[in-house]
Parts: sequence; structure tokens; C-alpha cells
Amino acid sequence: MTRPRISARISAISESATLAVDAKAKAMKAAGRPVIGFGAGEPDFPTPDYIVEAAVEACRNPKFHKYTPAGGLPELKQAIADKTRRDSGFEVEASQVLVTNGGKQAVYEAFATLLDPGDEVLVVAPYWTTYPEAIKLAGGVQVDVVTDETTGYLATVDQLEEKLTDRTKVLLFVSPSNPTGAVYTPEQVEEIGRWALDKGLWVVTDEIYEHLVYGGARFSSIATAVPELRERVVVLNGVAKTYAMTGWRVGWLIGPSDVVKAATNLQSHATSNVANVSQAAALAAVAGDLSAVARMREAFDRRRQTMVRMLNDIPGVLCPEPLGAFYAYPSVKALLGKELRGRRPQTSAELAELILEEAEVALVPGEAFGTPGYFRLSYALGDDDLAEGVSRVAKLLGEAH
Repeated sequence: MTRPRISARISAISESATLAVDAKAKAMKAAGRPVIGFGAGEPDFPTPDYIVEAAVEACRNPKFHKYTPAGGLPELKQAIADKTRRDSGFEVEASQVLVTNGGKQAVYEAFATLLDPGDEVLVVAPYWTTYPEAIKLAGGVQVDVVTDETTGYLATVDQLEEKLTDRTKVLLFVSPSNPTGAVYTPEQVEEIGRWALDKGLWVVTDEIYEHLVYGGARFSSIATAVPELRERVVVLNGVAKTYAMTGWRVGWLIGPSDVVKAATNLQSHATSNVANVSQAAALAAVAGDLSAVARMREAFDRRRQTMVRMLNDIPGVLCPEPLGAFYAYPSVKALLGKELRGRRPQTSAELAELILEEAEVALVPGEAFGTPGYFRLSYALGDDDLAEGVSRVAKLLGEAH
């Protein structure tokens, strides 16, 4: 009998669409084409110097050349607990923290720890590309709660209620959002949190963009807004976005002691400890002040306003104002089916491919985020590249008829 070479579980996983677009853009650039990439959610700033210096010192320290506790350096776990209290008002002990290899491992371990086969997870769409795969790997069932540009991509309690079944175990709550930049008001956060509490649900909340909010928007942690949730809430976070540390691979999971212990057991077999040099760098980041973050946020805010203005000037494109993270998520539904350079793209994926070929601009189509008819563009790139890239897109799309 011939058996499949790859397991069904792993065969079902899709490649990260955002990383795939970024890889294709980089390959084209390496081949000499002047591609501008809006695909990856990666700050263009270097990691702040004081964080790098902490890593250099750690390299010289022999104690960091050996295994350390699988759940994280004790001093880093305490610093994360202190930082969480400082930034969101959520009081936790160091024992409730698990340091992970980036935010993605925290996402995977949260769902692997909470879900049994058939358990349902409410996921607001558009959603980040990794959530569905982590849920699927854990045997869970994703239930989409679809939002659109008319509501600023915000879900309501009524929408969540419509999708609730006796199999629902977890609500995935993300604010600020990747890919839309949507930010729930403190009142909305509390309303949704109290609904989840009333329904007996777990809440997994991804707070990695907590410091990247703009204008009058305010970040509010659902764990703080509804303190009664503390025994049924898992907080995911990391240093990648806030401190321009995407390559250092340090994230964390915060939750009730039994959940953190179980997730730590999983990590002890999967990867053991996070690289000690990266943990030392993360310690310097979370224990330091937020002045470097404020400077980066100022640049992101400027780019955000430029991008949204330029996108909304393109006929057929509608872009709500993102209030957080560093993404815009414009609708391009009005352009689908129109003729453009001898082709009639019927989907946002086809239109994105045409834009890459004809304008040499890489962006991620909405299909990757569960809502066809949109693009995600990151504004975490230099001002000149941003303006040039959107100008190329505008020029090309202006030919559609």
C-alpha cells in the first residue's frame, strides 16, 4: 500500500502569504528589477543601539552559552510581567509568563494548549495569515466573523453572537489589528470582553501592536477592561514590532498558571529555551523606556497619513483610516473585472499579480486574510519608497476601464 509522503495535518498548512510575497519581491530585486515591497510587516528601522549592546554583552557572558530554563530567563519573565503592568495595567506574576521563539510560537502554543479536536474559535476577518494554520494544527475549527470597510473592520457583539455555537471555546481578539489597522475603543473592548465572560469563553488576545496607535485612538487590553476574565484570558505579545526586532525572534504568552505550565511543557520538547542572546536583547527592550518607540511611531503616523491620502485618490479604491499597527487595507472591489493592460483581473489576487508584473510593486491580496477584494499594504518602509510605490500603483490603476 502506498502511503502519502507528507502527513495530512502538515499538507493542509498553507505557506505564509505575506512572507511569500516578500520573498518574491526580494528575488525580483536581486535580479535587478526595481521592486518596491509593501508585503512584509517589518519596520525599516534598525534595532535601537542600547538593545544591540545588551546582546553584544550577552555574547561575552559564558552563562549564556549554555541551556537556560525552557520557559525563559527568570529576569526576562519578571521584566515582561513588570512591562505588562506598566503598559496595560494587567497584574501578572513572572510564573505566568512563557518566553517564546517569536510571536508565532506563542500563537501556536496558545491554541495547541487550549483546543481539542472540533473546538471552535471565533476569528474576526480580515485576519492575520498565521491564525488559521495554528488553529488547524491544534485540531480546532475556525469560525469567521466577517467585517468590511463600512464598519472600519470592527466586529460587534451581535455578529459574534450569531456565530456562537455549543462548540465555541475561544474568541480570538486582536486590537490593533493586522491586516486592517482597526482599533477598538475601550468601551467596545469592555463590551466584547463581558460578552465573552458571560458566554464562558476563553479569550486569546494578540497585543503585539499595543504601542502603535495614532490620532485619538487608545489601546485597551481586554484583560484589564474585564478583570474577571483573568482566569480565561491568554495574552500574546513580543518585541518584534514595537522595538524593530523582527529578526531577534522573541515573543511571549501570558495566562493562567495551568495554561502557562502546559505550554511550557510543550515548548520544552519543541525548542527548549529561546536563544539567550535574543532574550538578553529583549530584556533591555522591555525594561527600557519607550522613547525610541515614540520616534518610530511618529514616522509610522506620517507614512500612514500619506498612504491613506494617496490610496483614496485612486479611482475605484476605498481605504478606511487605520488607527493602529502599520497597515492599510483598501478595498479594490470596484476595479475587479475592468480591463487593464489587456487583462481583466477578476480577483484581488489576480490584480496583485498584475501590479507586481506591470508596476513592480508587491502587495498582499485580501485572499490571504480571508476577505477577497482587498489589498494589504504595509507602511513600515521609507517615505520615498512609500510615495514612489503608491504612485506606481495609482498610475497603473488609473488605466483601468
